[in-house]
Amino acid sequence: MEPIIQMKNIEKHFGSVIALNGVTIDFYPGECHCLLGDNGAGKSTFIKTMSGVHKPTNGEILFEGKPMHFEDPRDSINAGIATVYQDLAMIPLMSVSRNFFMGNEPVKRIAGIPFFDHERANETTMAEMRAMGINLRGPDQAVGTLSGGERQTVAIARAVHFGAKVLILDEPTSALGVRQTANVLSTVDKVRKQGIAVVFITHNVRHAMAVGDRFTVLNRGKTYGTAARGEITPEELQDLMAGGQELATLEGSLGGTV
Repeated sequence: MEPIIQMKNIEKHFGSVIALNGVTIDFYPGECHCLLGDNGAGKSTFIKTMSGVHKPTNGEILFEGKPMHFEDPRDSINAGIATVYQDLAMIPLMSVSRNFFMGNEPVKRIAGIPFFDHERANETTMAEMRAMGINLRGPDQAVGTLSGGERQTVAIARAVHFGAKVLILDEPTSALGVRQTANVLSTVDKVRKQGIAVVFITHNVRHAMAVGDRFTVLNRGKTYGTAARGEITPEELQDLMAGGQELATLEGSLGGTV
């Protein structure tokens, strides 16, 4: 299988600050690729470069085998790259169905005048949410009344419904409880099984191990390599995120575990 996105030797400079320094990663359809790293590792810059927010200073991005030159995030969305950020870009007081179709509203015409097609929007929203394992009270339920995990699922279901080929999830479980986290990880598994490439950004090794097929650790804008499931242990991943040999040296000097 050919990768859907190839990031080759990506560099991103902000003046004298080097946020990414030669990052190379491939992403495949039907795979959950976990990108791990501590704060400041370059994860956010990397996904913004992939999704068209930033243009790389150096390097090449191939999408479906062709050079990718997105002028803005709308170009990447139209190509099938959807990003779900931590803030979810939702309006809490609006209904689930209006949030689901925000910016892509279905319309019907009455006497030649376009109106929002509530019936179609409601039916589609309920069906898509059921497919993701979420049973809403109704499509008119305000998004603000949903749990954090349910809101994440709305955002993911919305991206899948509108044709995402690549789904980028930015720390989707960082502020969730145990049950909500389990729901979101289950949703990620459903999306992957539909043949969509999932890029899962996280600093939680346990969550990555629950759904990941491959794992890449970023540290200070560089990659420490990529390993497939079964090739690396959670402890090794955690060690790489925390500094690798630097952490081991510190542990030895302190005579214990950091």
